[in-house]
Amino acid sequence: TNSQTPKLGVYTFSGEFREKEFYLDQFVQKEKVMRLIDRQDIIHMRIDPPYDSRYQRYLWMLDFIQQQTGCTVLNDPLKIMKHNEKLVAYRSLEYSHPSFIGASELAFADFTQNLQRDGHKEIILKPLDLYSGIGVEKVKMEDAIAKFKLKVEEFQGAIVCQPFVKAVQEQGEYRAIYMDGKEMGTILKTPPLGDFLANIAQGARFEAAELPQNMKRVCDNIAKDLHEDGLRLLAFDILGDGINEVNITCPGLLVEVSHALNQNICRNLAAYF
Repeated sequence: TNSQTPKLGVYTFSGEFREKEFYLDQFVQKEKVMRLIDRQDIIHMRIDPPYDSRYQRYLWMLDFIQQQTGCTVLNDPLKIMKHNEKLVAYRSLEYSHPSFIGASELAFADFTQNLQRDGHKEIILKPLDLYSGIGVEKVKMEDAIAKFKLKVEEFQGAIVCQPFVKAVQEQGEYRAIYMDGKEMGTILKTPPLGDFLANIAQGARFEAAELPQNMKRVCDNIAKDLHEDGLRLLAFDILGDGINEVNITCPGLLVEVSHALNQNICRNLAAYF
């Protein structure tokens, strides 16, 4: 209600970690309680995309609560509205992969012709607003137009197209977590044999890693710029020598990075408040 201090319904819980690990061995949700929100509270905005009308409503509501109470929402709802995590990654022409975003068959055909002239034989098609590899498809050039038309129809709008980066199968994909412009930890994800998606939820392996110096410099600069614009918690996905995504809506894999580095990344993040 807008006539009283905002309240949120939250659940108490109990749980235990696996011995000497960062994974939960058990988790029990308990009773629901109504909690008054004030400026001492921090709300972690951790709702998975797609960025649809449902997602937008949550952002409006969280922004209202933040304005009314002075609490902190991480990341700031208005900044999530402002920045698309795929488009942010494509701003740097030097350190992003050639990318097409649109629904025009004619423009798409022109883009793929340029890729073919550069020697590319396969492309990646993916929706602009999903996550965890959902809707991502690797396509041969000769099938590109037909597959593109199907994707536009399926997702009712613009599709992202990029050349397939073989480095993800040969070298893996980096995930680097940043807080307030500083790197908190990085892992290297490797797809299962024969697959091209370095997605842990779909069987990818992971291990602690260090970002290549050229990519660390780029990520540091982007994270600093976004932090100055109010985006604090980020996660970069890096394929080869290009940034594939800058995760803003739901930067995850904190448990996996903690496990790989053998340190509690969440505790390190808490030190920033």
